[in-house]
Amino acid sequence: MTTLLWPPAQVALPVAGRSEGFPVRRVYCVGRNYLDHIREMREGDERDDPFFFQKPADAVVPDGAVVPYPPQTTDLQFEGELVVAIGTPGSDIAPQDALGHVFGFAAGIDLTRRDLQRRCREMAHPWEAGKSFDHSAPCGLIQPVEEAACTLSGELRLSVNGDLRQHTGLKLMIWDVPEIISHLSRSYRLMPGDLIYTGTPAGVAPVRPGDRIHVEITGLPTLTVTITEGDTHASQRTA
Repeated sequence: MTTLLWPPAQVALPVAGRSEGFPVRRVYCVGRNYLDHIREMREGDERDDPFFFQKPADAVVPDGAVVPYPPQTTDLQFEGELVVAIGTPGSDIAPQDALGHVFGFAAGIDLTRRDLQRRCREMAHPWEAGKSFDHSAPCGLIQPVEEAACTLSGELRLSVNGDLRQHTGLKLMIWDVPEIISHLSRSYRLMPGDLIYTGTPAGVAPVRPGDRIHVEITGLPTLTVTITEGDTHASQRTA
């Protein structure tokens, strides 16, 4: 008799001040949304429209997670980002209406297998191998939008083992949050449970097992994860 192996339960992120979690539906990520990062990576046109890629919902891990170093890479890199959590459905959303669809905000990290991403780009292949792998989307406690009103004019800082690696003002995004939501909603109907990672500034660099990554964004709960040796069960533990 064949044994059925059911997929894991839907990931639900904790929400500040609430007992119920935020069940994750989809994870969208914005590529190249800070000029300094475009120049750092020496790719893309500074006038390009925003473009998007996705990660699987079960790539999301919460604050305090222990993240196993992924296979098939020797160049795992961090990208600190503001994350937008969608709470109201909509498609073809106008920029002036976009914030009305937001449930909350969080600190996030887009972990990237940079060597695989570059290989995909050279071969004109999709980015999935470099971006869409297990445990690649750490996300902190979600702050409801009504309690995070000044976030979009705040700052983002990412440190590794206490050393500051990324620091930017969120106002330096090429495409701001309302514009990102509007652009994305032209291609997809956004639904409650969607997360949007809004892009990273310059300063990305490799991490190794034992490194502790810490993200701070003005007005939001912090996010900290620890990289460990590869272990498929490691993300079930906390640091």
